[in-house]
Amino acid sequence: MPIEIKNLTHIYNPGSTFEKVALDDISLTIADYSFTGLIGHTGSGKSTLIQHLNGLIKPTSGQVQIDGADIHAKADYKRLRQTVGLVFQYPEHQLFELTVYDDVAFGPKNMGLSKDEIDMRVRGALEAVAIPEELHGKSPFELSGGQKRRAAIAGVLAMQPKILILDEPTAGLDPRGRDEILERIRQMHGQLKLTVILVSHSMEDVSRLADTLIVMNNARIAYTGSPSEIFIHSEKLEGMGLAAPQASMLMHRLRETGIDVPLDVFTVKDAVDTLFKGCLSP
Repeated sequence: MPIEIKNLTHIYNPGSTFEKVALDDISLTIADYSFTGLIGHTGSGKSTLIQHLNGLIKPTSGQVQIDGADIHAKADYKRLRQTVGLVFQYPEHQLFELTVYDDVAFGPKNMGLSKDEIDMRVRGALEAVAIPEELHGKSPFELSGGQKRRAAIAGVLAMQPKILILDEPTAGLDPRGRDEILERIRQMHGQLKLTVILVSHSMEDVSRLADTLIVMNNARIAYTGSPSEIFIHSEKLEGMGLAAPQASMLMHRLRETGIDVPLDVFTVKDAVDTLFKGCLSP
């Protein structure tokens, strides 16, 4: 179920003094089962782009196609949002039921599923985000910050989407909660065979998790490619207000001093491995 974006343009408040081009003639393909990192400075168009992918906003011009079909042609947004799950920043603010179980069950209940099917989906989603059974009957407001975030993600997973979009899923979490969320996302991608789109400001996170990166700048696509293909442009990324991963910056600084190190290293682990394998030898 690939995503095809064709000449997508979105203009807020067209024809007014507040007119703003948020997306400017964007075309790209997001492959089935890929893990895509979407990065860019604040105001680059990331949030506007992901809201197009499940029909929350409509293009000014251009198309979004999922599995070869224009998502606005039939405007079956209920089905679309079961296919494309979107987790906003701070999704725990949308928790509202009396128990964790009931909150996760809200979406499947509105799909008209049987009680057994709802139960299977809820338990499967909570297992996927590592919420133990002893917490299922608790109020979601009794959970830790990281647990609330995972419970909110479970509410989207219970709809069994094929595509999962997460907008800054670690925002506001402490280091432990942040690491837990990212690890669960990595595991869900593989175990549930999801297409994942992760919006993040953390170059370290996307370099470690994503197989493909999309860099946005001023409403357009600046770069697409693998992390190694993207982070080799560290100086240009910095000019866009994006700091390349620290490991990548280190390799560039070493190269500038005359030390022959590869520039396609962008995780701390790979940097340590590279340096200890003798790349610093004369």
